Amino acid sequence: MNSNKKAAKIVGVLFILAAVTAIIGVILYDPILNSPDYLIKGAEHADQVITGALMELILVVSAVGTATTMFPILRRYNETIALWHVCFRFLEAVVITVGVISVLSLLTLSREFVAAGAPDTVSFQTSGTILKAIHDWTFLLGPNFMLGINTVMYSYIFYKSKLVPRFIPILGMTGAALVFLCALLVMFGVIEQVSVWGAVLALPVAANEMILAVWLIAKGFNESAIAAMSAKKK
Repeated sequence: MNSNKKAAKIVGVLFILAAVTAIIGVILYDPILNSPDYLIKGAEHADQVITGALMELILVVSAVGTATTMFPILRRYNETIALWHVCFRFLEAVVITVGVISVLSLLTLSREFVAAGAPDTVSFQTSGTILKAIHDWTFLLGPNFMLGINTVMYSYIFYKSKLVPRFIPILGMTGAALVFLCALLVMFGVIEQVSVWGAVLALPVAANEMILAVWLIAKGFNESAIAAMSAKKK
């Protein structure tokens, strides 16, 4: 297996791993983020919440991994955009990590609330509201806002270079525009992120990542396109 095929398979696996861990993380966070009694339920389901945090950390590693593994390929067409893609993917990872820290801090708050017995509920709820708000904003800015920017970058290079069939980057750029629009609509309070419209606007970019992942694992990058880019650089 040559290095380009190996890189393609790694990128494909990482895209799938990122999607799976992101979904699992959201599900496992449910007791501490969505329960009305989250200050109690969080401590009761501490192991579940911590596992959810670990899933998101795997997501962070996977997201950075896709960018750094694709960089040597993408830079052959446009090094500037390839570098931007890596930088913005790292920024996306940082934002998600801040969200993980907020959830773990909320778990600590929940444990303290339960241990206190009869605490000042208002002060704990105020702190909890702030920590949940931090997570909500990172959940919007990372997987939506930054994801839209990142997807446009690599999809543009894929489209221009023909590294993969053009229907994939076309879907990617369309999905990126829609998920970016979704982020803006949520920021201005037009729609809720976790809603029917939020899901509809996020679906194309999710489909793009899975189709791209399967294609890269099964077929890899277009070797003739890589050769053409390499020849142009010389």
